[in-house]
Amino acid sequence: MENIYGKTVEELEEYLKANHFPKFYGKEIFMWLYQKQISSIDDASNLSLELRKKLKEDFSFERIQILECQKGEDVSKYLFRLSDKEHIEAVLMKHDYGLSLCISSQVGCNMGCKFCESGRRKKVRNLEAYEMVLQVLEIEKECGSRISHVVIMGIGEPFDNYENVTQFIRIINHDKGLCIGARHITISTCGIVPKIYELMNFPYQVNLAVSLHAPNDALRKEIMPIAKVYALSNVITALKEYVKKTNRRLTFEYILLDDVNDHPKEALELVELLKGMNAYVNLIPYNETTHLQYKRSKPLTIAKFCDILKKNGICVTIRREFGKTISAACGQLRSEKEEL
Repeated sequence: MENIYGKTVEELEEYLKANHFPKFYGKEIFMWLYQKQISSIDDASNLSLELRKKLKEDFSFERIQILECQKGEDVSKYLFRLSDKEHIEAVLMKHDYGLSLCISSQVGCNMGCKFCESGRRKKVRNLEAYEMVLQVLEIEKECGSRISHVVIMGIGEPFDNYENVTQFIRIINHDKGLCIGARHITISTCGIVPKIYELMNFPYQVNLAVSLHAPNDALRKEIMPIAKVYALSNVITALKEYVKKTNRRLTFEYILLDDVNDHPKEALELVELLKGMNAYVNLIPYNETTHLQYKRSKPLTIAKFCDILKKNGICVTIRREFGKTISAACGQLRSEKEEL
């Protein structure tokens, strides 16, 4: 039985039409589910008893469960249990522009980045669209506030679950639903080239962030196995085509690892790699975990790396840190729960 939270308005309208109900009820159902956030379809008072009965027969309304929430200053990290007892995470961050939620797109991850807790534990399965939607709904319910921005940058590689991720975007973007603007939605990828080309034709103006973490193939292959499949030159070529077609600015994520990718040499290589692109670099201080050997770059090293980029005309920021008092690393809370 399909979960109703994985259906778009258009799909609900087709379902209604096929079952001899007026199609305009599709938008009404969306409003009840997402704007009024009812706990039962029986609370949808303007839907007929017959329609409500039919919906309960044909769709699951099962939710996912918040198992744990760790709170820090302007940040909350949530651990969810899914219907098959698997676990995922989401992180809610408070910014001056509103609440931003970083969600998971898979249970585990097959990309195998050497510094990543999620990659250490491998992919179990893709998340369905409804399981991504429900991360937003459950956290809105728990915090009592509207989420204005969504980042698909939690556990998993979104482009490895492309169909469900784009379905999720269609659902949360709809003006009768959660109404989260496309330009307030960011997809992160480690660089799956064919999907970069595919996203060029996706009719929603979402943002694209690229997990770069090294400015050359040799170093990237050491810490990111995906680089053995897609050379950096091919990734950059695809991204330049993406920018040319969409006219959207890119974000490059760059986690700084002590004495690995944080030297002036790498900073200057990064300048050459990105020169002239409509992009900016987000430098990320590393969140250390007990299972992995990598360490956070020293504050002075981070500052020097940032300064080199700035002096050479690269737009750059150092990501504001939220996770010092919580299990901040991607997949860390899930690992702690499952590896007790």
